[in-house]
Amino acid sequence: MDSENQGKTKTECSVDYYMFYSFKGFIPVVDASSFVHPQACITGNVIIGKDCYVGPGAALRGDWGGIILEDGCNVQENCTIHMFPGYTVLLKAGAHIGHGAIIHGAQIGKNCLVGMNAVVMDRAELGDESIVGALSFIKEGVVIPPRSLVVGNPAKVIKEVTDEMLAWKTKGTALYQALPAELHTEAEACEPLRELPANRPKQEILYETWQRFQQE
Repeated sequence: MDSENQGKTKTECSVDYYMFYSFKGFIPVVDASSFVHPQACITGNVIIGKDCYVGPGAALRGDWGGIILEDGCNVQENCTIHMFPGYTVLLKAGAHIGHGAIIHGAQIGKNCLVGMNAVVMDRAELGDESIVGALSFIKEGVVIPPRSLVVGNPAKVIKEVTDEMLAWKTKGTALYQALPAELHTEAEACEPLRELPANRPKQEILYETWQRFQQE
């Protein structure tokens, strides 16, 4: 770490500590309200709106084309966003990209959920308020109508997203939209404890799985 950042926590360090890279004149743009983890890599023509979260291990490569995250999006741990040359990847407001998913040259609609380790290929369009199941594969050029529940490899629409499903999804995304502000104020680098303290806080239960949510 350079002298400017000595003695600072990760959240206090200058942008030089983070993995942001300009490319051919394009410099990433990140709204101050958003949180990009220091171990995420953001390159080139990437624009990140308000209240977005980008987790550690995520790679957003805006080298051959653009990447736009509208307000309130989250791109979780180990996700990859990239494209064929000349294309722009658009995540509309409230898009929720689960751990390990890949978005390659696609457009993700408003308030959509892309499940863990799903893959959405080039020129695919996911309609607003749709949900893609974990491990699903959406082929190149497929257009998914709004409010679709999509699963499988290759992915198929199996039903319409119900109001109850959408409420569950929206509640989960709201947690991620609040997370950037919490990380800016509460997160800091630390040394691990060597034993469990007696006064360790109790973990809050803020959200439930879909099956548990249905039982409430």
